[in-house]
Amino acid sequence: MTDLLTSIQAALGLSHTPVPFTASGALPSAFAVTDLACASIAAAGQAISELIQQQTAHLPSVEVDRRLASFWFATSLRPMGWEVPPLWDPVAGDYATRDGWIRLHTNAPHHRAAAESVLGACADRAAMAAKVAQWASKDLEQAVVDAKGCAAQMRSWAQWQEHPQGLAVNAEPLVHLIDQADEQRKPWQGSVAQPLAGIKVLDLTRVLAGPTASRFLAGFGADVLRIDPPTWNEPGVVPEVTLGKRCARLDLHDPADRAVFENLLKDADILLHGYRADALEHLGFGVERRRQLAPGLIDVCLNAYGWSGPWQNRRGFDSLVQMSSGIAEAGQRWKQADKPTPLPVQALDLATGYLMAASAIKLLTERLRSGRGRSARLSLARTAKLLIEHGPGTSEALRAENEQDQSLEIEQTPWGPAHRLQVPVKISGTPVRWALPATELGSHRPRW
Repeated sequence: MTDLLTSIQAALGLSHTPVPFTASGALPSAFAVTDLACASIAAAGQAISELIQQQTAHLPSVEVDRRLASFWFATSLRPMGWEVPPLWDPVAGDYATRDGWIRLHTNAPHHRAAAESVLGACADRAAMAAKVAQWASKDLEQAVVDAKGCAAQMRSWAQWQEHPQGLAVNAEPLVHLIDQADEQRKPWQGSVAQPLAGIKVLDLTRVLAGPTASRFLAGFGADVLRIDPPTWNEPGVVPEVTLGKRCARLDLHDPADRAVFENLLKDADILLHGYRADALEHLGFGVERRRQLAPGLIDVCLNAYGWSGPWQNRRGFDSLVQMSSGIAEAGQRWKQADKPTPLPVQALDLATGYLMAASAIKLLTERLRSGRGRSARLSLARTAKLLIEHGPGTSEALRAENEQDQSLEIEQTPWGPAHRLQVPVKISGTPVRWALPATELGSHRPRW
């Protein structure tokens, strides 16, 4: 785990300070998923600690609980008398093709429609499986992608190393930090107890990675405003990831909503986005336009498959990157299974999310010192490379959680009461505290 943390610290420009990891146990996996969870959370905690040190000359200590980190990489929410909706669409998943395996990601209605435009309407998994079995993996992957859907052929790590996109990802840094010339000199409004107080975070991200980053920032006092399109929903993850945030909707194709968005962006300190590499450009909010609207902006973005190579604009999700990069194939061999075996949690999403948070805090620390904004680019595929190259995982079972792992306070959500697990990171003198419970998308007005 030390190697993982050292790699992350180097990528972010954090000091190579050891972070103690308490408790024991790990998620059983072909790869060291719990090590990745601990190291990424530790980096985000260390970024907070170094921000406080710069502003107060006192360096708080940081430690991470291995068990709690593992649990938070699954879910932090424990509903009381209600259930979170299913995470997956009924026909999403892995299917045997004529010559291997493919994963179809159909959670969003338009992504399911894209798959069915290629394969024909499928009422259930059995119907989908019969149609997929007639295709070669590579051909079906390309056909679904061409239809603006989401699919990934199962490849081995060796095959990924020979693929043009795998080669492109290999050449990219874990975190690509980009300098900007524009400035925004703004004094620190925070405190040791709430180091991100007064920081406005405009969150355009979906599902898990980006929302994990903004949830972390909200826990240290940031004012997080999440913006979604009018019809977007992700009921299986909203109760998990909207903690501490206000959530509004805007249609960036509508002139009035575009004007509202521009005004929000002008006042933002941090922008988080997870669109495909060219998507904001197509909406008229490319890099130069964002800098015009918000000089000194801290711009942190991620995508699925990296920022160079032929797939840089490809739609993708954690589960698809696991198929493409060799993780699911390695898991199948590790478990001696007859089908792809992914990681036990969406670890690429969660780890990348904490790395995004660490990047944002690190760049904020630099802006407080120099006045200059910077940007950071991350990708799920590059995080996958970090995990794979770290080495094998473990088959040990993680000790089950108990009531002592849960927070004493009851979170009153729109769906019913719930407990949150205790947070896995401890920063001396700086509690993680969310001012708002989880909420429905679109439940707030789009204003600071």
